[in-house]
Amino acid sequence: MHQISRCFQLGEQRVRGVDCLDLEVADGEYLAITGVSGSGKSTLLNILGLLDAPDSGEFWLDEEATACLGEERRAALRSRLIGFVFQSFHLISRLTAQENIELPMLLAGIDPAERRRRSLHLAERLGLGERLRHHPAELSGGQRQRVAIARAMVMQPRLLLADEPTGNLDSQSGAEVVDLLEELNVEGLTLILVTHDAQHAARARRQVQMRDGRIFCDRRQGAA
Repeated sequence: MHQISRCFQLGEQRVRGVDCLDLEVADGEYLAITGVSGSGKSTLLNILGLLDAPDSGEFWLDEEATACLGEERRAALRSRLIGFVFQSFHLISRLTAQENIELPMLLAGIDPAERRRRSLHLAERLGLGERLRHHPAELSGGQRQRVAIARAMVMQPRLLLADEPTGNLDSQSGAEVVDLLEELNVEGLTLILVTHDAQHAARARRQVQMRDGRIFCDRRQGAA
């Protein structure tokens, strides 16, 4: 990202979500983004995830300039490159855990046999093998977040964006979710974690602190 800015109109007031922001993230990095509410974290995450477009600046993802892309191309890049995990899980209540996991593949036109193979593999890895026929209301918070992680990973993305993934979980379930995300990062997945939890942020190899739409501090573990 180079000189990325995004503004919003709130009544008569124009608010800067991010302001002339520069950010470079390498393949395989583990980055935590922190900051108080209103600091620009969510705006930045939405731009990183191609859910929103900047008003100005340049954003290159996988060697492709994305700032001016149309929605069809942005959707294609999201499907191919990016997985999302949210605080509120965003599971579909009428679908079973397995159907929720398979939904991105269904939308991408992947055949049923491959959908089943991938969903069963991820479910087994994430400890969900016995819960696949259950609906979200029948699962604990930690189990629902594991379903959400499986759904995010089923298209085999290279970048995972996790927005407060432990916010609705107890401390033990939250720690287990972070452990799981870190395992995926060790295997080569680029992980960007937005969190208010200082302990979880401290586990990341790189921490970016935002303030007023800008990066206030960018430090790496072991740096002076």
